[in-house]
Amino acid sequence: MTKRSETGAWWVYLLRCNDNSLYAGVTTDIHRRIDEHNNSKLGAKYTRARRPVSLAYLEAASNKSTACQKEYQIRHLTKFKKEQLVSEYNKT
Repeated sequence: MTKRSETGAWWVYLLRCNDNSLYAGVTTDIHRRIDEHNNSKLGAKYTRARRPVSLAYLEAASNKSTACQKEYQIRHLTKFKKEQLVSEYNKT
């Protein structure tokens, strides 16, 4: 996976938390963001209480607006639908 400066891409991601919950977010640098979620105060409050987290799903978006729209859609899916999304992602 690459950084925004290299591709111009935004990323929509789901993290698997230690309690098996899923957290959705957007970023331009997925490696930095996962590190922040696991090791710093810059990670989301939700994930700080559920460390460690690991990448469960990743999707590229062409711009911030598209990434945020997709994140919104994912956040409003049921847990079952999110798990299906993760399962399909892991098959590839």
